Amino acid sequence: MIMRQIVLIYFALSAFLFSSCNDFLDKEPDDALTLEMVFNDKQRVEEWLAGIYLNMPFPFWVEHIGGPYLSDDAQLAPALGQWGTEFNWIVTNNQGGVNPTVKPAVDYWGDTYKNVRSAYILMRKIKALPDQGLTEDDVMQMRMEARFLIAYYYNQLLEIYGPFPLITEEIASDASINELMRSRTSYDEIVQWLDKELLELADFFPAVYVNPDRMFGRPNKGICLAVRARMWLYAASPLFNGNPDYADMKNPDGTPIFPTEYDAGKWQKAADASRQLLDLAETGVYELYVEKYKNGEIDPFMSFQNLFLKTADQNKEIIFARPRNEGGNRDIVGNPRGFAGRGGLFGATQNLADAFFMKNGLSPINGLNADGSPVINTSSGYLEEGFTSDPIFYPNTSYNMGGVAAQEGLVTDAGTFMMYANREPRYYISLWHDNQWIPLARRKTNFRHEGIDGGPTHDSPQCGYLVRKAVHPEADPRANKFPYRPSIYLRLGEFYLNYAEALNEAKPGDPDILKYLNRIRERAGIPVYGTAPGQLPVPINQNAMREAIRKERRVELALEANLRYNDIRRWKIAEELFKTPIYGMNRNASDNNFYKRTVYMTRSFEKKNYLWPIYQDYMDNNPNLVQNKFW
Repeated sequence: MIMRQIVLIYFALSAFLFSSCNDFLDKEPDDALTLEMVFNDKQRVEEWLAGIYLNMPFPFWVEHIGGPYLSDDAQLAPALGQWGTEFNWIVTNNQGGVNPTVKPAVDYWGDTYKNVRSAYILMRKIKALPDQGLTEDDVMQMRMEARFLIAYYYNQLLEIYGPFPLITEEIASDASINELMRSRTSYDEIVQWLDKELLELADFFPAVYVNPDRMFGRPNKGICLAVRARMWLYAASPLFNGNPDYADMKNPDGTPIFPTEYDAGKWQKAADASRQLLDLAETGVYELYVEKYKNGEIDPFMSFQNLFLKTADQNKEIIFARPRNEGGNRDIVGNPRGFAGRGGLFGATQNLADAFFMKNGLSPINGLNADGSPVINTSSGYLEEGFTSDPIFYPNTSYNMGGVAAQEGLVTDAGTFMMYANREPRYYISLWHDNQWIPLARRKTNFRHEGIDGGPTHDSPQCGYLVRKAVHPEADPRANKFPYRPSIYLRLGEFYLNYAEALNEAKPGDPDILKYLNRIRERAGIPVYGTAPGQLPVPINQNAMREAIRKERRVELALEANLRYNDIRRWKIAEELFKTPIYGMNRNASDNNFYKRTVYMTRSFEKKNYLWPIYQDYMDNNPNLVQNKFW
């Protein structure tokens, strides 16, 4: 009953800022008594705040701004488009007539203002309730949490749409229409406001709570610094840093919406912001998650697998996670359909599979020929023909892929297609390929045409690969068994790479670039860059280092929320990238012709797609809004 009341109050008081609900705007709401009831009840106050948190999307699920589906990481079955335009955004990558009149899968623009308004109401109305155990300290903590959520949601909106009308205080319910008709605040003004907010919040929150279990998922110093560091990385990137495509975008009063000039100093700000987070981490607050093999060496398989499965008390790589368990979703879509999974909902692409390194640390292919055939890097040892004659074992790992004769370190069994052999550990932890052992099912995957896990159904992997990353090895969809794991939004590994990228742009050749890039490769179990025997040659210049960092991001952060999607947008490479089709295995073959690199889909990415369009209803209700370019 309480939750129903909260929901009713929430929607009554969170009328979207640019709504044309004149009745609401013309008078004071008549639910003031109900609002007083909420903030005179400790439990309801906590539920109000929890409701704002609740709108944070699962990072490993489709609702997260399209997740991997809007990048070249993953592919959904086109048949899912029958369930509505929200799937068309994801399945077809903005094809199929998507335009400003089509509401996106998740209404981040509208929802952000609802969340922000709810947060401002809490900040104004919350008060100590000593007789119920809600102290002044609790009130200050909850106010600051609401303030953080405002900054978090605004930053998310900035990533997707670019500038928006920045509302920095609660707008009265009887405000005039003219007061509501706000123009878009300039990009740099929003960044400066967020920067100030996040630094002040970082000074308020502790680095570690006295009771970390009870406060898990609440903002702390590191979370605020991490959100700020990522914001500056994006602000320094080509999409937002003096992008000439947006130079003529102005509000009705002539104010530029986007920066009109490139500012190289933003890369230094991004590097400094990441450095501030890393300085905190290196006091012992955060560290890369590593498991050791019995000889004391890093176990790259178990380290990368369990990074996404262990809780924060065991995993200091987690910077920000929510306690909600999204494991059921991940385990269902990450298991083969013959094992009661729904693998077609979350299939990886050949494009992603190609990006992973070989176990010698080299890239397997150096692009594609005009006919789609790979330009094979022969020095890597990669092959696209034949099958392994013997099992392949990796040293220094307790991982084993299973099978009848399962042994420690067994990664690929005899009879595995050579494309899948001798790849780096992250490859096997991130992807399911054909003929790979399913431990609980006691059999191997069969993604071929009419195979137990294969097509032609939409519940099979469209490109011949399923996603294994963050899928729990003990999950059993047949028994509805989905072990708990936290929903990770921010982790230290990303910020090693963020720091390396920003520093390479600000100070090429700085030794920290190689230091933090190599820490990721060391944990991954592949050779680092250096001059010692067994190491790979150091990238020779800034451009080569930039390419190395981008390749590392591609595989280390693959299939995590919207990171790849944001990368290809902020680097302004998506138009060129999607000239290459989405490839997969030949899912129409039931024999060994399955292992033929095949075009699955050619997606469309136009210049307009770098930013989402503002929904036309919001444009119609506010004449001062300027639509994003090219829509």
